[in-house]
Amino acid sequence: MSIVAAMTARMLLEAGAVKYNAEQPYFLSSGWASPVYIDCQGLISFPRLRRSLMDFASETVLEQAGFERFDAVAGAEPTGIAYAAWIAERLSLPLQYVRRRPRGFGPEAQIVGSLRPGTRVLLVDDVTTDGRSKIELCRALRATQSHVDHLLVMFFFDVFPETRALLAELRIELHYLATWSDVLAEARAAGYFTGPQAEEVDRFLQSPARWSLEHGGISCFPGSA
Repeated sequence: MSIVAAMTARMLLEAGAVKYNAEQPYFLSSGWASPVYIDCQGLISFPRLRRSLMDFASETVLEQAGFERFDAVAGAEPTGIAYAAWIAERLSLPLQYVRRRPRGFGPEAQIVGSLRPGTRVLLVDDVTTDGRSKIELCRALRATQSHVDHLLVMFFFDVFPETRALLAELRIELHYLATWSDVLAEARAAGYFTGPQAEEVDRFLQSPARWSLEHGGISCFPGSA
């Protein structure tokens, strides 16, 4: 995994997917303020990179979850659909996607594609920050009586300590290719960040709640003290 993480980080840097701006922070959909952002969607325009990443992702989930563990792959709309399609093709599995918001009525209102009760689904998206939006998508899939115990993302922030606990509480195993620690290590080695920039990113990684609060973002998970 260390080799996969390092190569994934290098690909993200080469594709220009790593964004930095501490003066005008990025506000993540969850409300956190961050000096860095990953644009995994742009990777679809790099055929060689995306082919390698999809190979890494497929092998990672097979190694960590098992070779006969899934009956279908579901992509998160809109960011995970392309990745889910490529992975479903590699794993020879049916494809669905799950909407962020329901359209219509009943438990299938968020699902596009055919899912039978009892189907073992791998949920795929590009990035997860604190995991809350992915939990809602898993719940939408589970409402169709599908089994959703595994989540695969290309990039995991891995800076919010509550994320792993939340996923574990709902029996969701997270699979990923790289984290911010991996990207920072590669960025330092390649000179992608200046010394002060690398220090600022490291300050965010060490205390994301404090950094976010200081820059106008949230400082704790909603509902937590």
